[in-house]
Amino acid sequence: MAEIGHGGKEIVERILPPGEAARAVEGLTPYPVRDQIANEVIDIAYGWFTPLEGFMGRADADSVIRKMELADGTVWSIPIVFDMSEAEIAEYGVKEGGRLLLTYQGNPLAILDVEEIWTYDMEEMCTAIFGTAEMKHPGVARTCGYKEKFIGGKVTLVNRPRINPVFEPYFIPPLEMRRRFREKGWAAIVVHQTRNVPHTGHEWLMKGAWAQAYGGLPIERPMVGVLVNAIIGQKRKGDYIDEAIILCQDELRKAGYFGDHNHMTSLTFWDMRYAGPKEAVFHACIRVNLGCTHHMYGRDHAGVGDYYDPYDAHRLLQSIPKEKLNITPVYSMNWLYCPHCGEITSEGLCNHKSEWQKFSGTLIRSIVMDGVKPPRLIFRPEVFDLVMECADRYGFGSPFVTDEYLAKRTPVFTIPPLG
Repeated sequence: MAEIGHGGKEIVERILPPGEAARAVEGLTPYPVRDQIANEVIDIAYGWFTPLEGFMGRADADSVIRKMELADGTVWSIPIVFDMSEAEIAEYGVKEGGRLLLTYQGNPLAILDVEEIWTYDMEEMCTAIFGTAEMKHPGVARTCGYKEKFIGGKVTLVNRPRINPVFEPYFIPPLEMRRRFREKGWAAIVVHQTRNVPHTGHEWLMKGAWAQAYGGLPIERPMVGVLVNAIIGQKRKGDYIDEAIILCQDELRKAGYFGDHNHMTSLTFWDMRYAGPKEAVFHACIRVNLGCTHHMYGRDHAGVGDYYDPYDAHRLLQSIPKEKLNITPVYSMNWLYCPHCGEITSEGLCNHKSEWQKFSGTLIRSIVMDGVKPPRLIFRPEVFDLVMECADRYGFGSPFVTDEYLAKRTPVFTIPPLG
């Protein structure tokens, strides 16, 4: 049975079997790609980016930039592009109608069928996607760092990534994810987008969204699940280390705050653009492909600094007709601790505003850096203990990204020799 993903298109894995792959790469010119491109090749090949079959040509990219949709009218909000310099195009003999072997970690990764070589104004792209062309915005800095030409064309994976410990249980591509949802009997799946270790505010964000997604479904058996989908990609100093993010999110299930009947943890390879509302739409598109029916959105989703109003993402999502984005947004206010109520609550419920204690990122990080176990109403003790354990085992003494972590960490995935 065909699995239908975003835009009404079938999810198809673009992956060659080993014998056919070895024959297909013979004689092709190898071109080494950076981490971002390797991540996106994997996303395309396994179907996370359905309906995309490769890197965008100019028509699709221009339509995304100007109208937030592909040239065929499918909603899409961030260009997925492959950049190359004019010197590299000449050096590697890249021509429209040709083929290029993309390599990563010194081994074959994928074949790129070159359909188009094109250019675009970077300032125009940034202003449309990020609402600014200021270089201090990390998404703008990334985009303006692209080389001067783009290569559009279909991608075919020739070498499956080997997912390294501790990440291998959480690499669940779209077709496999949908199979697991069916096994669990979930009629609704609400996804939690994250790049953080969970404090209790995050936990109650998930529980509140779970309750909203349940709606009028019968309660004789579990029918709604929460999918934590952690974003794994380029790290900046001060971010949580990837191992702590994925393991601590799953610890909420293992420690019983959720259960197998209503919670899963997974990962998606993606280098955050911090595009706020536009990235919120992009997240919805890829979670449709995972088989999710609902997507939770809190304040300032995928934002950075003060570039976006806290509820800009909500407003943009509300403007998209449901038939064009087949997932239900679940909107949430802040979850916080109220000492008067003696519990975690929401801005929309409790009225003891002068007593509210919000879960600020600065506060949570200072708690973690101090290493002194906080009250369980802020951090579940099992989660906090695991954060500290991850710091020792994987973070060279810190749960946050450092220069040493970037230099010495075990990569999330490895591309083995082909054969």
